[in-house]
Amino acid sequence: MTARTQVEWIRAPAVAGTWYPGVAEVLAATVDSYLSAVRRVDGVPLALIVPHAGYHYSGAVAAHGFKQLDRAQIDTAVVIAADHQLPISRPISVWARGGFQTPLGVLPVDEGIAARLLAHNPNIRFDAPAHDGEHPIEIELPFLARVAPNAKIVPILMGDADEGSVDLLADALLAVLPDQGAVVIASSDLSHYPEYGEAIRVDRATLAAIESGSPEGLRAAVRRSMRQGVRNLATCACGEGPILVAMKVARARGAVTISLLDYANSGDVEIEHRSQVVGYAAVMLWHYEPPRLNQGQEQILLRQARTAVETFVMDEPAPSAPLRMYPSAPLRVHPSADDGDPELQRLSAVFVTLRVGGILRGCIGQLRADTPLQQAVQEKAVAAASADPRFPALRADELADLRVEISVLSPLQRVGNPSEIEIGRDGLAVFDQGKKGVLLPKVAIERDWNRTDFLENTCLKAGLQRQAWKGEAAVYRFESLEIAEAG
Repeated sequence: MTARTQVEWIRAPAVAGTWYPGVAEVLAATVDSYLSAVRRVDGVPLALIVPHAGYHYSGAVAAHGFKQLDRAQIDTAVVIAADHQLPISRPISVWARGGFQTPLGVLPVDEGIAARLLAHNPNIRFDAPAHDGEHPIEIELPFLARVAPNAKIVPILMGDADEGSVDLLADALLAVLPDQGAVVIASSDLSHYPEYGEAIRVDRATLAAIESGSPEGLRAAVRRSMRQGVRNLATCACGEGPILVAMKVARARGAVTISLLDYANSGDVEIEHRSQVVGYAAVMLWHYEPPRLNQGQEQILLRQARTAVETFVMDEPAPSAPLRMYPSAPLRVHPSADDGDPELQRLSAVFVTLRVGGILRGCIGQLRADTPLQQAVQEKAVAAASADPRFPALRADELADLRVEISVLSPLQRVGNPSEIEIGRDGLAVFDQGKKGVLLPKVAIERDWNRTDFLENTCLKAGLQRQAWKGEAAVYRFESLEIAEAG
């Protein structure tokens, strides 16, 4: 049994020094190195799905999830994992007292919330022996200690992923969690032990179901994958129950946006061992609010985009083939007195479109909301002027007829059924075979496309077959706030 005092109920580490560094200084430096390689995106998680393998394998992926808690006000982190050893005596076991010891110190249990969970249903118990030797909760805690050092934890083990257990725990959490300051963390790896390519295929199906936001869809996707007879496939998600709980709780608390932050498998770390791998993903479930820009803020962005383009064009020598392509072209992000405006500094996904004499002259953007809005607008304006492969670099003699348009994008939402796509509201992004195609909402309006036209042309933009959206291509929709110069 894990060592602990009867008074304090401190759960001692089980895998420190093996699955992750056991020396405090080394552990802190290791976790910080993973976190420093990741950028935050726009939003605060209501729930996260993160992997729990040894840091050598999944630490870099886990960091993409935990980074999103950096600078957030997190008072309570509910960490849910599936029991990986002998079945626990009850379907759900909450470690309800004391805390979890890590090399970085003790993470205290939120005993108030834990007590309310125990009181909610007799099938939720404090079964301390069930936690002995278990790693899936413990391995998340050093990350949590670095990004939310003041947070208390509620460690929960699930012994079963049946619908009754999932609903029981989800209902209990919804009854006891505060409206603000709480995050639910589902600790789970993905496919276990298939060959590298099969793991990617199976995990793609699992993640597509998670991104759809449907717990029923996830269960169905897992059943389909398990029926396909994939060699050595032991499970599609060892934490299926915790993932389902996180999805249900997050949705009930207003998480209408689900973002896949990162994916890899153990074969990406050790390419010599690709015959049997384990998959890892970081997923954030959150509520997106579009930016609220007034006319003055819109004019600031348009002016800064134009200034960035004009400065780039006027400072560049006459190009000679081959043209220099962005981002090797110098970035000129111009500070202004408005840089402290929180709306203009909000992390944003942005496209900038340039037209000369009403004709498209360049369009470049980014789908990931990890750059301050002002900076993203200026960078993509320069990119549109210099790096759109369809056009030569913008010339100085075209500036007089230049018109700038800015599109601030919402997060990508997985499309489960084409009927979800609304022409005029949605843009599309298609990913497959390492290729990507993106078309803004206004393109479908300008060209009078229906849904099928829009899907097919987005596939063609990606360099895929016209009908690729009917196959394994991942299709996403997004909305866009449009800002444009007059004219």
